[in-house]
Amino acid sequence: MRRSLSRLAVALGSLLLAGQALAADLTVSAAASLTNAFRELQPLFEAQNPDTKLQLNFGASGALLQQIVKGAPVDVFASADQETMDQAQAQSLVQATERRNFVSNTLVVVVPSDAKKVPKAVTDLAQPAYARIAIGLPASVPVGRYTQGVLQKAGLWAAIEPRMIGASNVRQALDYVARGEVDAGFVYATDAALMPDKVKVALTVPTETPILYPIAPVAAGSNAAAAQKFVAFVLSPAGQAVLAKYGFGRP
Repeated sequence: MRRSLSRLAVALGSLLLAGQALAADLTVSAAASLTNAFRELQPLFEAQNPDTKLQLNFGASGALLQQIVKGAPVDVFASADQETMDQAQAQSLVQATERRNFVSNTLVVVVPSDAKKVPKAVTDLAQPAYARIAIGLPASVPVGRYTQGVLQKAGLWAAIEPRMIGASNVRQALDYVARGEVDAGFVYATDAALMPDKVKVALTVPTETPILYPIAPVAAGSNAAAAQKFVAFVLSPAGQAVLAKYGFGRP
């Protein structure tokens, strides 16, 4: 009897190990603005790759890069700007030859849906009515860098920076506006589209640098083959269709 139980335990252990081997994790760190789209992509990718379990990690691109620098177990990195990915590439943290631009986005100014005053131009934000403006922290949040660049070029940064309510990522900036805690905020068009009942787009803001999102396998990733498959998947017609559904443009 004991021998039979022992054999059963060994068999069960082997099955568990086999199951673990079959379901390898693939960790993707992606910009906060990709949250909804990538969550919809997750089951589609796993259906095509049943041997892979996708783990998603979202945040400001700069913060995600620092996690990778510190050795976080990441297989794929998707940034909301070129600068952050350039930093990763300069430190040999990503596979440069596999780097691809996979979507584009647009910068917009949003206000609470019940706002009585709506800016018609970026220069209007210098008016007293806009005392609190949500802007991603430029040091770590790409949307903040795009915003700072636009305002500096317009000669408005000195006037608006003191009114800036810093956000740790673009979704936090969106939440500030949605809750009416600020008078206006700079976010991506894709984020604004998620809360049409709580925020309204006041104006689209042209950026000197196109907003292109790059993606690349992480050099130290433990699942290189699956990482390449995921990059290919987001560039595939199926992946692009989901991204387009959330308002992302083609690169």
